[in-house]
Amino acid sequence: MKIGKLAQLAQCTVETVRYYEREGLLAAPARTAGNFRLYGAAHIERLRFIRNCRALDMSHDEIRNLLALADRPAEGCGAVNAVFDQHIVHVDERIRELAQLKEQLSALRQRCAGEQAVDTCGILQGLAAMETEARHERHTHLG
Repeated sequence: MKIGKLAQLAQCTVETVRYYEREGLLAAPARTAGNFRLYGAAHIERLRFIRNCRALDMSHDEIRNLLALADRPAEGCGAVNAVFDQHIVHVDERIRELAQLKEQLSALRQRCAGEQAVDTCGILQGLAAMETEARHERHTHLG
């Protein structure tokens, strides 16, 4: 099948297919004499796998690791568990970061109890006066 059909079956765009090929996540397909890409069922399966991993917010490196493991079906799945355990740690860290962000936003929101003139808005005043820390290094795979 051609790239458009693959994208349709995998419920993504042609650009997404090409991007995953460039990133090395999706193997380059065979080409016709006219230089058209020809994809098969294995490409659909792999693309869906990649998309499902992305839906779980996995990084490309994590996906590469899982794909490499999937390509060795006779091996044990301990390494797969390790990838997921590390990803869960990343998710926990992100949850902590988001909880802290919510606290900051809620504190700012409480500074403005009702409709008033913009020049007396507690939120805007709070934003202007807020001391921000230097952006700390994130401890997640998102960077």
